[in-house]
Amino acid sequence: MVKLLSDSIADDADFFVEQIHVVAIVFDNTDDVTVWATTFFDNDTHFFHLALPFKALDTLLNLAHTRAEALQEEVADALAAANWPALLEFNSDDQPPVPLPSVALKLSVTYPATEDGELDDDDPDDPQPHNIFYLEGVFVRLDT
Repeated sequence: MVKLLSDSIADDADFFVEQIHVVAIVFDNTDDVTVWATTFFDNDTHFFHLALPFKALDTLLNLAHTRAEALQEEVADALAAANWPALLEFNSDDQPPVPLPSVALKLSVTYPATEDGELDDDDPDDPQPHNIFYLEGVFVRLDT
């Protein structure tokens, strides 16, 4: 069973995830893109959404090793399409999830805003974090 990553985090601190598999890429009509991914975290598989600037998507695609070139072509084709939002899915036998080997992503937590757009840090009834995270950094393990 796949769990939501936001249900398993201890606090709102930035943190790292590894063993990442991209399962979908969503484009809308903004400069941002959303990546749907899984990670092995706290001894279970967890699902999360990753909001990132379009330029950072290219960095992630380059880290997909043998699938990098094909993914870049799929993204280019999706961006050329007139239908928005565009969705690329990688969750079938023909198009399995895309592993990002040796990659760690530093993520930051997002929370829903209140009616006035602010969160009350002292309120014990604060909402749970979104299962949408922002990308703070990309790190690659170098083999020596």
